[in-house]
Amino acid sequence: MYAVEWVLLVFGLFGLITSSIFLGMVLVGARRFRHDAVKQDLRLTEQPAFLPSVSLFKPLHGDEPGLEANLRTFFEQDYLEHAVKAGAATQVDGVSRVEVLFCARSRSDEGLEIARRVAADYPNITSRFLTSGEPWAANAKVCSLAVMAKLATHDLWVISDSDVRVTPDYLRRVVLPFAEDQVGCATCLYRGVVVRGGLWSQLEAVGMTIEMSSGICADSLLEPVRFALGPTMVTRRERVEEVGGFERMVDYCADDFVLGNRIAKNGHKVVLIGHAIDHMVLQTDFVDSIEHQVRWMKSTRFSRPKGHLGTSLTYGVPFGVMVWVGALLLGMPLLGWCALLGSVLGRGIQAWMISKYVVSERRVWATVLLFPVRDLIGPLIWALSYASNQIQWRGETYELVDGGRMRRVRREVPHPFAAQAVGK
Repeated sequence: MYAVEWVLLVFGLFGLITSSIFLGMVLVGARRFRHDAVKQDLRLTEQPAFLPSVSLFKPLHGDEPGLEANLRTFFEQDYLEHAVKAGAATQVDGVSRVEVLFCARSRSDEGLEIARRVAADYPNITSRFLTSGEPWAANAKVCSLAVMAKLATHDLWVISDSDVRVTPDYLRRVVLPFAEDQVGCATCLYRGVVVRGGLWSQLEAVGMTIEMSSGICADSLLEPVRFALGPTMVTRRERVEEVGGFERMVDYCADDFVLGNRIAKNGHKVVLIGHAIDHMVLQTDFVDSIEHQVRWMKSTRFSRPKGHLGTSLTYGVPFGVMVWVGALLLGMPLLGWCALLGSVLGRGIQAWMISKYVVSERRVWATVLLFPVRDLIGPLIWALSYASNQIQWRGETYELVDGGRMRRVRREVPHPFAAQAVGK
C-alpha cells in the first residue's frame, strides 16, 4: 500500500546522505583552494619580475554579444608595464613580449574584423590575424589552435575562449606557476556572468559558478588536477608537442580536458590557479540554455564517464523534495520538512562558500538564493545527457563516440590545412 511512499523516503534519505558527504568535501576543498590562492598571491608579490614572453591564442567564429569588450580586456593587461618596471625589454626579436594571435575560418569573419579594430588601438602589442579555412576535422576551435601553434613566436602559450573577460593582472597571475619547471599546464576557474536574458540565463550562470567549481574542489581531495578548463589553458610549446600537437585533439569535444589530461599523464604538473575570470553567458531563453548545458554534460559524460555518473548523487534539493513528499504521505511531516529545509540550507551554504572564497562572485546573495533552484533542475539536465549521443554545435550536428571524439552526422568535404597571416 505504501510502496511508492517508502521508495521515495528511503531513496531520498540515501541521496541526502551522499549529497551531504559531497557537500562536506566541497567545503573542505574550498578551504584548501583558498589557502592555495593566498599562497599564490604571496608569490605574485615575491616574484614580480617573472614575466616570460607569451603568445596569447584567441580562436574566433563570428560576432557575439560583448566580443569587443571581451577582447579589449586582454589588450589592457599590466604585463608590459611591469616588464618596464623590472627593467626587461618589452620586445623580443621585434615582437612584443605579449603577442596576440587571432584565428577564424576566413578573412571576412566578423569576429576577426572586430579583433582588427580592437588591436589597432594597441600598437605596442604585436597582433597576428590568421585563417584556417573550413575545419578539416570535427572541432573547429582546435583546428584554429593548430594553425596558431605553427605561427606563434613565443614558447609559453595562453589559450582562452572568446567569451571571457579578465582583469589587468590576469596574465601575470596565469603564467606565474611556470616559474617551476615541473609545471606543464595551468588553468583557472570562472564565474558565470549574464550578458542578456532573464531567469534561465541567471540559472545557467549560477550552475557555471557553483556546480562546476564545487565538483573541482571536491575532486581535488581525491586526486591531483589532471585536466584543463577551456576559458584559460596555459602551457609550453614543448608540452603540446610531446602529446602530438593540437592535431591529435581535433576530433575531441572536450579538448581542454584532453590537453590537460595528456600533459598530466606525461608526468607534468597541472596547476589550478587561485584566480577566477568572467565567463559570459550568451544563451537567453529556456531552450538555448538547456541545450547548452546538456551539451556540456554530454561532453563530461564521455570524457569522465564514472565521475559523470556519480554526479547524480550530489544534488541535495531533489533528494530533499523526495523525502518531503514521502514523509508527508507516510504521516511524518517533521521529518519531511527538516529534510527539505536542510537540503535547501546546505545548497545555500555551498553557494556562499564557493562564491565568497573560491570564485569571488560579485552577487553573492543572489547566487545563494538561486543555487537551490539550479540544484533542483540539475538531475533533469544530467538525465538528458544520457538521452542521445548527438550534440548541436555552431549550427552543425555531431555524434559523440568513445573517448569523447566527435563525428559529424552530416559530413563535409575536408579542407586542406592552410593558414594565412594578415598584417596588422
